[in-house]
Amino acid sequence: MPLLLVLLFIQQDRSIAETERSIALLPDSLGQWYKPANKRQVWLHTMFALRRELQAVDEYAAEQELALMRKWSERFVKHFRSLPEMVPEWRDEIELDEAMRLEAAADRGDFDKVASAVSRLQRNCRNCHREYRALAALRYRSPDFSAIGIDNAPESRKEYPAFMEGLSRTVNRIKIASEDMQWSRAAAASARLREDLHHLAASCRSCHKDELPRSRILGEASMRTLDELDSALAGEEPKETGRKLGEAAVVICARCHGLHRTLSDTRNFLFE
Repeated sequence: MPLLLVLLFIQQDRSIAETERSIALLPDSLGQWYKPANKRQVWLHTMFALRRELQAVDEYAAEQELALMRKWSERFVKHFRSLPEMVPEWRDEIELDEAMRLEAAADRGDFDKVASAVSRLQRNCRNCHREYRALAALRYRSPDFSAIGIDNAPESRKEYPAFMEGLSRTVNRIKIASEDMQWSRAAAASARLREDLHHLAASCRSCHKDELPRSRILGEASMRTLDELDSALAGEEPKETGRKLGEAAVVICARCHGLHRTLSDTRNFLFE
């Protein structure tokens, strides 16, 4: 084989290798601090508290507010010490020595040493987040539709994948029938689409307890788009039908998929 081709193959293999990324596994014990295993998102709220407390320590050290710096340092160290108890697998990655240095410097009133300890702790936090934060969000905070069904009356209850496949076929049926000038068939499919979206909206309550998130995708604006689609079908207007069907696909389908499906698919790919 010519040397040039060999070099090209080597370079191609090297490029592929350079783009590969390893994914660190999440420890099993982490799951107990997230819903549904826990009533509260304990780990998440602990992270929020640590970030807030470390910021307070840093700001009060800069202002040389000794009492307030000590107050927030005590809170931070208490929460930081709890991390290896909550997730023992991360004990070696959680730099407790740095928290102890922060505590000692705060007790002495050494503002410069406190600032240095804060900087090192922030770096420790960033390193851990770089490895695990996105994975934890995907695993424990992204949508999981496996336990949610659609009560598609008068039919039997359907699982999400089958129901969404049916929605896709219904939308395509409208498009096909309207292009072929089969207006009654297109109108029947549009009515079915509206009914199925009504059942879909009811399933959203499994996660969204208030009306606002549901109304953003399946609220009045989306229903108006469907009304305009029905008007175009009734008027047997191919161009307007295509335009309104496209709007519905963007306002309803694409908007929902952008929020939910991408995260759900990634979660299932990594963890199921």
